[in-house]
Amino acid sequence: MSKTQSAPKPMTHKEIMLVMSGLMMGMLLAALDQTIVSTALKKIVEDFNGLTHYTWVVTAYLLTSTVSTPLYGKVSDLYGRRPVFQFAIVTFLIGSFAAGAAISMDQLIIFRAIQGLGAGGLMALTFVIIGDVVSPRERGKYQGYFGGVWGLSSVAGPLLGGFFSDHAKILGITGWRWIFYINLPVGIAALIITSAALHIPNPHKAHKIDYSGALLLIIGVTALLLGVSVFGPQDGWTDSKTLIAGAITLAFLVAFLVREKYANEPILPLTLFKNHTFSITSMLGFIIGAGMFGAIIMLPLYLQVVKQDSATIAGLKLIPFMLGIVSMSIFSGKQISKHGHYKRYPIIGLIIMTVGMFSLSTLKENTPFWQLFIYAVLIGMGLGFSMQTIVIALQNAVDFKDMGVATSANTFFRSIGGTIGVAIFGTIYSNRLAHYMMEGVAKLQATKPEALQGATPEAFAELRNNTAVLKTFSPDLQASIFHAFVQSFHVVFLSAAPVTILGFIVAFFLRETPLRTSAAAQHAKEEEIGRAHV
Repeated sequence: MSKTQSAPKPMTHKEIMLVMSGLMMGMLLAALDQTIVSTALKKIVEDFNGLTHYTWVVTAYLLTSTVSTPLYGKVSDLYGRRPVFQFAIVTFLIGSFAAGAAISMDQLIIFRAIQGLGAGGLMALTFVIIGDVVSPRERGKYQGYFGGVWGLSSVAGPLLGGFFSDHAKILGITGWRWIFYINLPVGIAALIITSAALHIPNPHKAHKIDYSGALLLIIGVTALLLGVSVFGPQDGWTDSKTLIAGAITLAFLVAFLVREKYANEPILPLTLFKNHTFSITSMLGFIIGAGMFGAIIMLPLYLQVVKQDSATIAGLKLIPFMLGIVSMSIFSGKQISKHGHYKRYPIIGLIIMTVGMFSLSTLKENTPFWQLFIYAVLIGMGLGFSMQTIVIALQNAVDFKDMGVATSANTFFRSIGGTIGVAIFGTIYSNRLAHYMMEGVAKLQATKPEALQGATPEAFAELRNNTAVLKTFSPDLQASIFHAFVQSFHVVFLSAAPVTILGFIVAFFLRETPLRTSAAAQHAKEEEIGRAHV
């Protein structure tokens, strides 16, 4: 092997930390923008008079980020990590600047879609690149940092969104626009750091992108996301639009699978599913996404509606969730690096998540914060034990040449799981809330009809979009509605618990193989680069 064909020497701890700082900035951007918009939506809708399209501000971002995730892994395998990662950063920054400058709801939706296109690469390639620079055995030492980014974004997103939207002007610019402009200095810093420190060789092998496979996947997943996140919740699961979206999803995903079977360089090689660890970790990623992200969105709602906390206070009260993620990510990571065993941690994590879900199903109107603190810590601990660990297991089990596409596929399945989870649990919540509110109103009608004075059908309809209407109701009616919210949360969390139990069962089937050390990982890289030059 010639000098030009040899793999670079393993990075020092200092060099790895420099690269990681750039990766974490990119990951923070993408993760933060999943949540930062939620608490600012009310103000944005008011400025643009865009209530009828407000869900698309979130959906457009989710759609493009999810669809693009598996594509980034394959493209980076072919063209190199750094240029593709930096393309994702630039795309995200363009979308952020344009979204901040948007003058209509339609423009904002389009620019959020551009943001999401960049975010898909940031989320996927962060895990791919760290898999390139750190061996599976040593990676555990660093996984706490990524857990911290996830935890920080889950707390800081609603917090910053609420803070910016609560201010009419900041430095002469409308407050909510800063939720997009704040991305610019962070993204520029990530570009500078990755340009200076991220040097991963590209094997430069002959390649060809499977454009038809990519198109089939994009159409199929887009139809799926529209069906489960827009048409189903808004129009009903038996509505013609929802059913058509389902039919398109099925047709195009079947066509995608057929295409991938015969493609020379498939976007998602179906042979990966023959790898036991890839299949199991994909299932676990989907389950964690569905159970965790589908249910955890209810906590800020509980705090803001039932506890009457502001968006800022609700964000601060989610800090225990972050503490759980960070502490267990660090603990499990160090143990994995020390002993080389990883299978136990998803098992432990998912059983802790299950306990946390059952605990959350006991929330009441007067539940003290110390109890919520414990419950949130449990959920965070479960996620800290699980999420990064399954990525380590996956990267240890696949060939170096498939590192990008396999890792991004795991991120993709987790995103799809989260989307479906949000849709299902959101539907459960909405249906149960309507049911329990009707029960409460009927009870008051029979026992204390004077409590319903001023509570018009229009006011109840408005309650779906603006809980501030509650202040116009009588104290007895308010108490009845708060109870309906609490009962609805109970059903959601009880519905999420079987999902995490399923994950617990699946985790037992994960095979534990010796983790590759730096020397073994280096040898695999050299072999792959050598094959590329043959």
